[in-house]
Amino acid sequence: MKNYKLLILGFLGLAVLTASCEDAIDIIQPGELPAENAVLNLDDLESVTIATYALLDLSGEIGWTSAFTDEITRALSWGGQWNQELDFQLDAASAASSEFWLTNYRTINQVNRSLVQAETLRETVLGGSDDDDDSDDDDDDDDVDFDDDRYNDLVAQLRVLRAYSYFQLLNFYSTDLMDDSALGVPLIDFVPELDVQLLRSTNGEVFGLIESDLDYADENLQTEFSTTFISTDMVQALRARIANERGDYEEAEDLATELLDIYGLADSDDYPSIFTDASNEEIIFKLERANGGGAPYDQQGATGSAFAGGWVGANYAFGGPGRGGSPYMEVDRNLFNLVNNEDDTSEDVRRGLIIDEATSLIDEDFPDVGFDYRESDQLIVNKYRGSEGQPLMNDIKVFRSSEMLFIAAEAHVAQGELDDAEELIEDLLDARIDDFDDDGADLFEADVEFDDAEEAYQVILEQRRIELAFEGHRWKDIKRLGQRANRGVDRNPLDCEFNGACTLSPDSFKFTLPLPIAEFNANPGIREQQNPGY
Repeated sequence: MKNYKLLILGFLGLAVLTASCEDAIDIIQPGELPAENAVLNLDDLESVTIATYALLDLSGEIGWTSAFTDEITRALSWGGQWNQELDFQLDAASAASSEFWLTNYRTINQVNRSLVQAETLRETVLGGSDDDDDSDDDDDDDDVDFDDDRYNDLVAQLRVLRAYSYFQLLNFYSTDLMDDSALGVPLIDFVPELDVQLLRSTNGEVFGLIESDLDYADENLQTEFSTTFISTDMVQALRARIANERGDYEEAEDLATELLDIYGLADSDDYPSIFTDASNEEIIFKLERANGGGAPYDQQGATGSAFAGGWVGANYAFGGPGRGGSPYMEVDRNLFNLVNNEDDTSEDVRRGLIIDEATSLIDEDFPDVGFDYRESDQLIVNKYRGSEGQPLMNDIKVFRSSEMLFIAAEAHVAQGELDDAEELIEDLLDARIDDFDDDGADLFEADVEFDDAEEAYQVILEQRRIELAFEGHRWKDIKRLGQRANRGVDRNPLDCEFNGACTLSPDSFKFTLPLPIAEFNANPGIREQQNPGY
């Protein structure tokens, strides 16, 4: 997609602005694209589909998750960014509450409108062909440029984007994804009138639409593998994640294991290139970010905000990678300590993705440091250095094979199969950690043993914290696994000394977002369905 032409399309169904002057009503504005003219052929439908991909962005979620949990803390250039998140402040007026709601419903809305246009296109084209009784059928086929497989594939991609967005909403706003009767989010699979006010549907009802969309995709997608477009592998990864969240562990294990067998794990030599965008190893699906040409995410973005947009690395730095790039957030010491193997000779390749080893300052006396430890101990985030010559701009990885390994391991533990979970974590550690002797032989061999399920969940949660750092998983992981592992947000005492917000229990109501106040203003009835604690 880095070579695709960026298509600036009129938003389907865009409301026409009208003046109130007596003689200036219902005037068609120059350049206005009526909805009925937006999709006239399959090329138009493809353009609309690509434009819908452009609505997907996880940069704000990645930054918010890092700040609200225990991935980052203040750096020397900090000027108040992510301050509310560092204080665990969360209410109906918070940026995250409204942004994640609006972002996902914006995608859903465009999908719904696009599906209406797609159906209109199909009826118009095929209906016109059938009504022409005087023409030869073969001539009609030549005149009508309509490919059913291509059409169904594009519709399938749109429906997967809708399913993904609804799953995102449930993760954020439902208290318990395992309970089908728990409140989910308003279910909209149509183009609503402006005065429609819907209450929350149950999780079961929302998952019903998600499953319907994914079933359609399984039947109609034409692409098995693609890192940047919806494929059957991406759908399978999404199904695995959904099954794990819903407690369908047998299905989660089967789906995740199959993908892990296909994609495998990168070794320590190839692993760093995944995050410079030089390699697609392990990547099942990602959001590709292009440099220049009016690309929607080729910009600085709003630093320190869930509304960030722009380069994903701008969640942590103003100018570029390394200590010279004016980082305003840096790595939490407790996260760094997990990969800082001071007591042995082994090296975890993930350390070099968590911190910039070339420019970070590591105080060997930590935590026995001076007045402002940020002077002597500067741990610079290194996962988003930039690509294509643009600092801080990198592709956003949505599904990786290592996540599939964790899903399979988690499913094994839930089913009482601790030995199988141990083997999977050993496979991961063997791929990530080296211990070379003088002859260059790797002597490292992981040995993992779980005494019980709680310890297994603790190790899985810890390894996810390392492996998936700065990829937007940590808050959801604690929400799902925290109580089973007896682990919550765990910031280093020095990193949180300035505000005293050091821990957050895994049973906190703040692992479910509040419905946003903006929704109450437009839909007053839903206020009575606000989540507990808000």
